[in-house]
Amino acid sequence: MRFAALRFAKEFDEAWQDFNMGETPGELEEFPEERQIFIPYYLYHWDPLIRLTGEQQPAGVVARAYMQEKSERLSPTERMLLEQATTQPCSFYEVIQSRPGEGLFLRDLLIGGETEVIEHSASRELRPGDSLYGQIWDEQEFKILGSSAPLVIPPSEKIPLIRLRQELQKKVVGQRRDLRTDDLARHATLIRSTYLEIRDALRRPPQLQNTDGDPLLFHTLTFQIGSADDAFAALAPLAFGCSPEELLDEAERGPDGKLRSVTINWIREGNRRMKSWENTILGHIKISDTRLVAEVNSEKRARRLRKEIEQRLASAVHESTIAKTVDELVKTAPKQKSRKELDREAEFQAILRDPEVQRQIQAKLQKQMEQWVHEKLPALGGRTPLEAVRDPEGKEIVEALLLDWERREQKDSAPGRILPDIGAIRRLLNLPRAS
Repeated sequence: MRFAALRFAKEFDEAWQDFNMGETPGELEEFPEERQIFIPYYLYHWDPLIRLTGEQQPAGVVARAYMQEKSERLSPTERMLLEQATTQPCSFYEVIQSRPGEGLFLRDLLIGGETEVIEHSASRELRPGDSLYGQIWDEQEFKILGSSAPLVIPPSEKIPLIRLRQELQKKVVGQRRDLRTDDLARHATLIRSTYLEIRDALRRPPQLQNTDGDPLLFHTLTFQIGSADDAFAALAPLAFGCSPEELLDEAERGPDGKLRSVTINWIREGNRRMKSWENTILGHIKISDTRLVAEVNSEKRARRLRKEIEQRLASAVHESTIAKTVDELVKTAPKQKSRKELDREAEFQAILRDPEVQRQIQAKLQKQMEQWVHEKLPALGGRTPLEAVRDPEGKEIVEALLLDWERREQKDSAPGRILPDIGAIRRLLNLPRAS
């Protein structure tokens, strides 16, 4: 580092740009954890000629200059370390077993093969099923992680790594052989770009979606109407599976018997993404005298519901549509719940504590979850999990999805929360239990 600071200080920012493929997330000082993987790249692999020729040199410019100038003063051990640092390619490694504070048992996700490495800090954080981007140095009698990115890659991000392996395999298909270490060195830029894509994806805040996959954006639509009775008669059919009598159970009427207020849930039969669902609640419609207020959670549903209301109810005059993000909704929400809301919540919690109710909910939840094995998933190329487990890579993706699912259930578990039996799903797919 002292040598690099004297000879290549002006090129440091350029190397940071090259490491990030020219699209830096910001100054390195803003992401100090990235020094863990960037500095080894800068010292041992970076070469500005890569941008011009597209070819990886035997070693980076910093290391080549250092070895040339210091060649007579390097010990055999130092030479061996530099040789490993400048020639061994980076790859993605999946954790098979972890011995916290001692080491890791890793599987190379790109070329295969399992390796036990000495690693103290990372072994305390990584769990079986996690992956990491790094470089292994072979010190003859033992192996170590010479460099590794600070990012723990969860099972949910294993799919891009399998896709990367498939892409690299296509590059040697004409040679009728498996991938080798020299292939990884040749395509180091492609491998690093995959790391950067995963890194940036994990840094982005999650996008909240509704059950249709639309971004969450809460809309309130307000209409003036002729009468509550007319509006109810026109809009009651929007509540699939509910009879007018059921909808009127909690309605309010005036002294003259005319309808004053009623709530209609906008319900659709089935669910496009969850085939086991019998119906989907798309929104809520509140009718009060000559006023109608509808609430939905996406722009797409807002457009569709407005069209439905105006087509079904000729007297409806649209007054306004107000959209709010989740954050805006939280800021404007009442700080304290009303007594009525607290009573309803307590009543609901009491119902949930009933053992028979819990068994019914558990059975329904399990049925929905087990239906997953029959659903065509984009992550599986449009195949179902039952179809995908028939080939090795499809099976690998399904196992990653299940492991990620299990981790999320464990993380979100709370006293009294009803959880699905993912072991039953594994048995349906003839997969072993997670270790």
